[in-house]
Order: sequence, then C-alpha cells, then structure tokens
Amino acid sequence: MPGPSLPHAEFLPPMLGDAPLRKALDASDNAIVMTNSAKRVVYINQGFTRLFGFQPEEILGKLLSEVLLGPHSDPALLGSIRSKVSTQGEFHVETMLYSKSGQPRWVSMVINASPEASGGPGGSITVLTDITLTKMHEVLQTKVLEGMVNELPLPDLMALVCREVERIAPEVTASILAVDAQGCLRPLAAPGLPAAVCDALDGLPIGPKVGSCGTAAFRNAPVIVTDITTDPLWTDYRDLFAPTGLRACWSSPISNHQGKPVGTFAFYFREPRSPGALHHRLVEVCLHLCALAIERDSTHRRIHQLASFDTLTGLPNRAMFRSSAERALAGLEHEERPGALLFLDLDRFKQINDTQGHAAGDALLCEVAARLTQCLRARDLIGRLSGDEFVLLLSECTTEQAVPMAQRILESIAQPLHINGQVHRPHASLGIAMFPDDGSNIDTLLLHADQAMHQAKSDHRHSLQLFSAEMNRRAQERASLERALQQALAERSLTLHYQPQVLSSSPDTLHGVEALARWHHPTWGMVPPSQFIAIAEEAGLIHTLTLWLLDEACRQLAAWRAAGHPVPCVAINLSGRSFHQPGLAQEIADALKQHGLRPGDVLLEITESVMMDARPVTLANIDTLHRQGFKLSLDDFGTGYSSLSYLHRLPISELKLDMAFVQDLTTSATARALTVSVLSIAHSLGMVVVAEGVETVGQQQWLQAHGCPVMQGYLFGKPLPPEDIEAWLGARSAAHNH
Repeated sequence: MPGPSLPHAEFLPPMLGDAPLRKALDASDNAIVMTNSAKRVVYINQGFTRLFGFQPEEILGKLLSEVLLGPHSDPALLGSIRSKVSTQGEFHVETMLYSKSGQPRWVSMVINASPEASGGPGGSITVLTDITLTKMHEVLQTKVLEGMVNELPLPDLMALVCREVERIAPEVTASILAVDAQGCLRPLAAPGLPAAVCDALDGLPIGPKVGSCGTAAFRNAPVIVTDITTDPLWTDYRDLFAPTGLRACWSSPISNHQGKPVGTFAFYFREPRSPGALHHRLVEVCLHLCALAIERDSTHRRIHQLASFDTLTGLPNRAMFRSSAERALAGLEHEERPGALLFLDLDRFKQINDTQGHAAGDALLCEVAARLTQCLRARDLIGRLSGDEFVLLLSECTTEQAVPMAQRILESIAQPLHINGQVHRPHASLGIAMFPDDGSNIDTLLLHADQAMHQAKSDHRHSLQLFSAEMNRRAQERASLERALQQALAERSLTLHYQPQVLSSSPDTLHGVEALARWHHPTWGMVPPSQFIAIAEEAGLIHTLTLWLLDEACRQLAAWRAAGHPVPCVAINLSGRSFHQPGLAQEIADALKQHGLRPGDVLLEITESVMMDARPVTLANIDTLHRQGFKLSLDDFGTGYSSLSYLHRLPISELKLDMAFVQDLTTSATARALTVSVLSIAHSLGMVVVAEGVETVGQQQWLQAHGCPVMQGYLFGKPLPPEDIEAWLGARSAAHNH
C-alpha cells in the first residue's frame, strides 16, 4: 500500500533546502527522482513533470513503479534494480516507462544508492533521460530492416510498422497505403481499420478532395484534417468512416528517391485534434523506412518481371510459363481432367524482319501476343518461348474442344494488321499435344506439340496438326541422324563422289567433275544426300559440312594433279547459309592455298537464293570471291524465282540447266523452248551452260545440235569415288587413242 501523501518539503533531504540548487535541478532536461529507505518518492524535479506529466502531489509518497510501469515495460525491471543497487550501489538500463497520459517513454535510467549517512534521502537518486526519439528510431529501424532481410512480404512489413507505432502512441490508429502506377490507392496495412473501409479505399484514384490520404498523395504534401465531420476534403468519405469513431486524420506522402509519391502514411485520432510533437517524430522516422520498403519491393517486383516475363510482349517467358504450367498440370492430374498444349509459330516471320526491319517484326509480335491473350479463358496459360514461338496451355480441354479453339486462334492471328502504312495478314502454324495422352509433364508436352507444329508447317502452312506417335518416331529418327551427322563431321567419315562433266563437242574430253557428298553409316547404310543435307541445314551444321567438302575436294584435286590425272577443275556446291559467314571468301582462298591450287581450279556452285540474297555480308562475299578470280556457277537455273537482271549484275560464269528440262527435251515442246531460251541468254552473256541429268542419246544429240557446250549425267558417268574417276579417265583415254 502506498504511504500517506505528505507535503513535498517534509521529504526533502537537507541539501535540497538550498533554493538555488533546487532551481538548477528543476531547469534540467533530465527527470530526477529521490526515494527514501522505504523506496517511496520524496522528491521530483520539474523535468520529471515535463517528461511524464505528473505533478509532485500525484507521485510523492508513492512507489515509482506504481506510476511509471505499463503494459510493455520489462517485467524483470524491478528485480534487476533491487539486486544491482543492493549489491553494487548503482544500476543503469534503457527501458520503456509510461507517462500520465499512457504514452510510452523510452528512457535511460541511472540509479545510485543514497544513504542518509552520506546526506542522502536514505534510498536512491534516479536520473531519467528521454531517449524516446533515438530508441523509437532504433527499434523501428531494426524491426523493419530485419523484416526486409527475412524477405517479409511488404503488407506484413507495413503492418509491423503500424503495430509498432500504435504501441508507442496508443491514441493513434495508423494506416499505410500504396499509390500504384495508375495513381490509385492500394491499402498495404491498416490493422486498426475495419476491412470494409480498406476494401472501399482499394483502387480509389487520388485527387484534390479525396480525404486526407488521396489528397496528400495528389498534392505530394502532408494534409492535416483536425475534424473529419466538417472538413470539405472528407465530404465524400465521412459516411464511410463514421462507424469507426475516428474524428481526425493526418496523412503524409511517402516519396521515392525521385520525390514521386508512392504511398501515404496516416495517423487517425478518435477526437478532433492536431498531431503532437511525438507524432511528428514518429512520422519522420517511419516515412523513410516505408519509402525504403516500398522501393525495395518495387525493385524486387521489377527484377521478378524481368526474370519471369518477356520484355517485348509482357507475356510470361519460358521459365515462368513452365513453372505455372507444372502447377496447372498437377491440378489437372489431381482432378483427373484433360488439357491441351498448343505450340504456335508464325509463318514467314523472318521475311518481315528482313524486308521491313526489326521494329516492324516487334510490332507484329506484340499484336499477335495481344490477339492470343484475347482468345484465352481465365484459367488458361500463355507464354512466349523465343522469337516468334508462343505456347498456350488450355486447362480442362478435350481434343474435341482444342481443335476448334486452335482454329479460332489461327483465324484471329490472320486478321489484317497495319504496320508502317502496309497491310499484313499474318499466319501461323500450330501443333497440339494433349494431356495426359501425349505427355504427363510439361517438357514432354512441349516437345510433342513442337513436333506437331513442325509437321503442320511442313505439310501445309497456316494449319494445325495434332501430335501422333508416328510423328514422334520420325522426330526421334531425325534427332538420331543429327547426332550421327555431328559425329561423322567431327571424325571426317563422310566421303566425296565425283560426277564427270564432258564437252558436247568431244564427249571423251573431261570438262571437270562435280564433288558430291556421300555418307555411309555403319548401321543405316547409305544415307541419301537429300536427307542429311537437309538436316545439316536445319541443325546449323551446313557451314561445317561445306568447309569439309571444300577441303576434301581441294585435297583430292591436288592428289590427282600430283598423280598425273588430267582433271581440269572441280565444282563445289556452296550452301546459301555459308554466305552469311563474313569470312567465307577468305576460308575458300585459304583452302586452295593450303593444297597449292588456284581460283581457276574450282568452280563454286551457288543457288538462286544466294543470287537473290541482298544481305550486305552475302554481297561482300560474292564481290571478294570475284575479285580473287573465282568463277561462280548458278545451279538449277530456271526452276527458282530469280530475275534475269541478276545474271548481268553478279559475276556468274556458268549456268547449270536443271535436269527437269533435260529429261523432257524429247517429249515436251515447252521444255525445248525454255532450253533454247536459256542457251541463247547464256551465249549472249558469255556464260557456259552445263546440262544436268543427260541419260539418253536422244537428249545428248538434241543438246549437241542446239549448241549446249557441257553435259553431265548417267549417260557419261554416275557419281564415282576417286579411284573410279581415275579408271574412268583411263578408259576414256584408251578409247580416244584407239
């Protein structure tokens, strides 16, 4: 029980009878308390009253613990004081006490024993220094930063701030709102506000009269409303807040490092009033921490966006789609429901990039992404894998539903599109793999849908194709061929056969030979060139194959020359893709130099696609080869889409008449007329014509009669290994000598 309340003077120790000393103590910023041997207060200075709000008559004669300890004070504090003071005569601690109004006060407490024998009051002298601001900053900062380190979600982090603020200032109800990119309020934390109020605030646009928070964000300046019931800023919102009993609101904008408002921090009060000094200090501390947390969260979300979404179209990227699809498939498996994976690739997209530039290609991709998104249901997924490849996962979708859905998607993509003043009608090829029949996981479904898409593109562009087991078998075979071809190129186990080219005027005289790649696999036997060359093109191995062919043909020609075999030149087929390599011309020159040959010893065969290729790198390679003295032969002339003007502009010295014309010479007037035209064009341009595929005497005689200078075909010799070419030369030489 507290002792009787006695006049202040009766408790003063003798030394405090001195008026100047008492005046000096009262002027101190520290709170000073003296207690007697019964631990009851006998003196407080005016600094104590200023700090805690108690007048002397309210505390004298009482235990200090009766008036200063509160709900969050350290429960072990009293025991620690008694133990330390009795054994050591002093005690120092930082602790939380409470003022008369119930507000927490962080203080530095220093207690020294003061026995009567030394002129003291018989108990102790306590000096209390207000460290609320420092401690408040320290506690809040420590907790918020710990939350950041522990990856606490932003709403949880902001709720922590609100709870700490409300613990320090119990009269306050705190709220933290974010301002999104569209200028709308988004509640982050308001533990003291009803959920219905937060729901009503969610998505509210900021503005000049949107309560305290919306206005503070709009003005980017603090807004103090001392009475919600009368302030015009609250006209549209006071009914919403009326049931809460809150009467005043002070809101401050939370600004990022650029000074732009990204949120608001608000204090609500239950009576009309303005914020006090403590409130100002609290807000000052919290605004910086909130800005730091919000910006950090924004940065994390931006990093997540960059890592998970395609920057051009905004669609989930491969990694994000795959992760989402795995979860969706797990759900479908659990519910025993089907799904469909659609793999879509734009047709002739490269042509847009090449003819109109990448900006036009990007615009097309963005529009396709938008059209695909519009076709989806809420439960479906979409992603951009790479380039012009898109993928969609349709949940709870049967084959009967997937096919018409895919058709609608293709029709949507094919709608006219305006890019740079031109009208485009984009098209796509689409493959479908069904879950779980065609695959029980996302990787298998992606593989099978991709195979189906390539089949659709191969069979008929602008179409869709369902995956089948036969398609998978063919894909596996192709993959095996690709791996084997890589190994064969690495081991140089391919071979060259050579087909003779003879002069029409003297069929026993060799004009040259054409080098043709052959591949004998130890298990599969002879692999057709049409098959492995196509794989080399698709797999990016064609330039490696071209360089091997070039080196091997040059080596063989040099060997023939050294052995005295009269082979005038060798024709070498060059892939169009090799012309996209900046160093192609130099690589060809180096190969000839290595084997002691000259440019005139080889004839470089190109296709019409190379002649039509306007890429600077292609044109530069052709120009360099011409300047180095190489001769170019245009293969399969007449079957492509070339313009005759290119024959004049490019250094073509030979035309190879396609075998399709030669085979019909004796039966088709059209073939004869076209062949005469080719011969006439070549003669006028000073070019040699080589007729391919000559198999009959009738074809030979017609070509001789119409002045075709060179012929090549089974009538004179099929493609032969090097040793058989030597035998062929020997037989022709013997026949000629006889």
